Amino acid sequence: MLRNALLYAIWASLGAAATTSAQETRPANPAAPAPSAAQETPPSGQTPVTLDEVVVTGIRGSIQSSIQTKRDATVISDALSATDIGDLPALSIGEAIETITGASTHREKGGATEISVRGLGPFLGSATFNGREATNGSGDRSVNFNQFPAELINTVQIYKTQQADFIEGGIAGTINMETVKPLSFDERRIQLEGRATYPEYDGKLKDGDGTGWRGTASYLDQFEFANGGRLGISLGVQSLEGSNPEEVAATSSTWTACDATLNRANVNCDATGGGIRPGDPRAGNTPFYLVPNGRTYRQLVEHDKRDAAFAALQWQPNDTMEVNFDYQWSDRTFSEDRNELVLPDGRRSISNMVADADGVVRSFTGQSGIETNSNYKVRAEEYEGAGLNFQWRPSAAWLFSTDFAYSHTLRTENDWTTRLRADNEDINGDDTIGINGARYVDYSYDHRGDVPALVIDPAFDITRWENFGDVPRLRRDEQLREHTLHAFRFDSSYFPESGFFTAIKGGVRYAQSDYRDYDDRVEININRNQNLGLIRDANLACRTAFPQDDFLDAASGNTINSWATFDSRCLFRALSGVDDTGRNPDLRDPANNDIGEKTQAVYLMGDFASEWFSLPVTGNFGVRWVKTDVRSVGLRSDLDVVRNGDGTVTVESTGEFETQVVKASNDVLLPSFNAALELTDDKVLRVGVYRAMARPDMSALGAGRTIDVEDGEFTSIADAIDSIAATGNPSTKPLLSWNGDISFEWYPNRDSLLSAAIYYKQFTGGDIPTVIDETFVIDGETVVVPVEQYATTDEKSDLFGVEFTGSHRFSYLPAPFDGLGVKVSYNYADSNFENHDLRLGDQVDPETGEITPGLVEPANIFGLSKHVASGSLYWTLGPVDLQAIYKYRSEYYQRFVGAPSQNRYIHGGSTVDFRTTWRVNKHLSFSLEASNLTDEPRISDMPVMGNFHEYHAYGRRYYLGVRYRF
Repeated sequence: MLRNALLYAIWASLGAAATTSAQETRPANPAAPAPSAAQETPPSGQTPVTLDEVVVTGIRGSIQSSIQTKRDATVISDALSATDIGDLPALSIGEAIETITGASTHREKGGATEISVRGLGPFLGSATFNGREATNGSGDRSVNFNQFPAELINTVQIYKTQQADFIEGGIAGTINMETVKPLSFDERRIQLEGRATYPEYDGKLKDGDGTGWRGTASYLDQFEFANGGRLGISLGVQSLEGSNPEEVAATSSTWTACDATLNRANVNCDATGGGIRPGDPRAGNTPFYLVPNGRTYRQLVEHDKRDAAFAALQWQPNDTMEVNFDYQWSDRTFSEDRNELVLPDGRRSISNMVADADGVVRSFTGQSGIETNSNYKVRAEEYEGAGLNFQWRPSAAWLFSTDFAYSHTLRTENDWTTRLRADNEDINGDDTIGINGARYVDYSYDHRGDVPALVIDPAFDITRWENFGDVPRLRRDEQLREHTLHAFRFDSSYFPESGFFTAIKGGVRYAQSDYRDYDDRVEININRNQNLGLIRDANLACRTAFPQDDFLDAASGNTINSWATFDSRCLFRALSGVDDTGRNPDLRDPANNDIGEKTQAVYLMGDFASEWFSLPVTGNFGVRWVKTDVRSVGLRSDLDVVRNGDGTVTVESTGEFETQVVKASNDVLLPSFNAALELTDDKVLRVGVYRAMARPDMSALGAGRTIDVEDGEFTSIADAIDSIAATGNPSTKPLLSWNGDISFEWYPNRDSLLSAAIYYKQFTGGDIPTVIDETFVIDGETVVVPVEQYATTDEKSDLFGVEFTGSHRFSYLPAPFDGLGVKVSYNYADSNFENHDLRLGDQVDPETGEITPGLVEPANIFGLSKHVASGSLYWTLGPVDLQAIYKYRSEYYQRFVGAPSQNRYIHGGSTVDFRTTWRVNKHLSFSLEASNLTDEPRISDMPVMGNFHEYHAYGRRYYLGVRYRF
């Protein structure tokens, strides 16, 4: 794959690059908007800051460049900008972004992934790459930042207010990542960088991967032609391999509210749906407690591999024309070996229950089956993106540009899972000690630490391989997620010679986004009585020692340290007779999605320069019209209707499917206004007022419907239908928000910044579980059936926030302390937005508007953390840079991607990273970096805070690097 990437990169060098540097006529005003290049791209990062012809590099240079980028922007924004290739001060793009004021990340596999801006989840923001939308393999609208090498990106900027020529979608903000622009540099640069990587938890493994590696190479050059033309080329490649071991204690993601007034021995607890939250005046209380369907302990060994290539070409044949091309390719594959101890009966025989008024369980005794699962997972995700841009400036008064964009992501995932369960006889036919009845163990639960103390009856030995040999089940799961985007836009700008307006801009944009997915499962259940010899031989042949030491030793309360484990691939092969069963011949399923979304947008905007109160002011105002058309193709269960002689009907599922197409459309107007008032030479007051939108996730627009029917005779087809499960709602409308921002910024010098902002958002719309009548034609008869799904409401909600940023270098201190500097940021946001739990939250009747109250409190906005803070302390000691980075995020609601689910809350936490760089000379440098020095786990609760769901630990990581520049 790397060979293909290099070929792509060489081919891309024959085209042209992403954003342009065509200059526009602007007033000589330090607070004035920076020139806008291709109108697909928001204002971009700046070139390296120069002081008295001496280029400032390292951490100080990056901060200076970030301050200048913020000052030159036309909107309220914050940035992280490098002064040179590979100088972005972070181990990954996600970790870089979370050091920007108001930004925070969700962590997966120990790395920063989804980004929340100003306490709002990724679906309320937008992310662009070189100013263009990017696809992903998750089914949502976030960007997988793990796909992009930090070493090949020079600027990350968050635009916190919007203007009419920005791509729609940024209620929270727009995150734009930019690669280098070759003509911004004045010399050839060839750079090689290598890093050794070591995850701390690899040392716990008995057969760990050891040290991983990451290698990056880049080439940048410029060419001058006799006719005055200029050509810039940039190429970069990266390859890495490493491991990310993890330790997990978790519950299932389905929770039930059980009636606390009833005790049931040897059966599941009784669910209650009629209770009301304590204190709710609408009805009395039915005591309840919350329990999951099952509990799991997971030991995980992972191997990660990624190849990436970036290329850009920037060509200026003359003073009036510029052609740009950029290309990105990334191919990431990771494999996991999972060993799980599972108690699948989370609701069985619960007694001695202690729970609080919100149903949060503190302790109980119960009974469950017990099994060991061996799982091998492989996920491959390939990203490819490209953009072609032309700009023509026939005169000083006119600028025309066109932009073509392409982005494609293909993610495939395969899982091979084998289950072995314990029962009353082991594989030798002897009695299994500790088993009650046919297959259950007694256990106690006590949640007092990080992880609940779950004590299994000591008579049952969970480490004894012979105990696990009942009802073997093999599953081969395959998932595919594919997202493709094509976009085009045309923009024109007119620059008057004088007057109020400095530029009048207009343009059109068209985009076609296509998303499809499927999930396939092949399941084999083996009869123990008929295959006892096969099961026994597989058990004996595939045993493994528990793969690590000190499992979950950092988690207080944990009581499970090891269990019987098996080689996942060996066990699957021994029981099935093949390495891979292959997929089902028929992949049709109502859960599959096939969604097309067309976007058409038109905007008109004016840039202005004037005076307010005898003070210079610059800004823009305009309006954007956006129309979205959705076409969702889904399958629904086919039914056979038998009409009985007495007028009744019997309805049966045929096992086949019918295709149905659902279309929906919406359009909105998005006005915007931005102004920057220059109070003094170093103080700027910015104001932004705008309307913004956030579209639902692509995977939430599915049209598939699974119809379950009841046995018996009924008077109508509708009466015979028991339930209909919906994969999504294609008619879901975007969430809209009116927004107001005020920001004060003080720039005392190139190393210092102090800014404070307040902002307000009023949302219209939200999701709430509801039952919507849908029409189906069954056996020629029109049938209206209620379908449970999420719907968009017209309710209004508010958010208020404040944020602060400070950056300063103590240059006035005596040496060596004059190299000390600090950067701090803090964001506070609060909202009355409500996200209701799908099973246990409020539900609304769409016809009457009547609300049936739920049992659990609603969550807030997806991704909302009330408090987000970061701090960076750096110290430059001659050729040595030292930097410590602190990041904090308070608790937040994190929804699952795809089908609606129950509420999940992530605990707040803080991490500390460290970085040091030693520049031996202008060519050679060394670096040492460490992430998550606080060994912060990720802990989550469901469906209310305090009710344990998952403890996810991945430890510290260390990096040792060397870089050489030619």
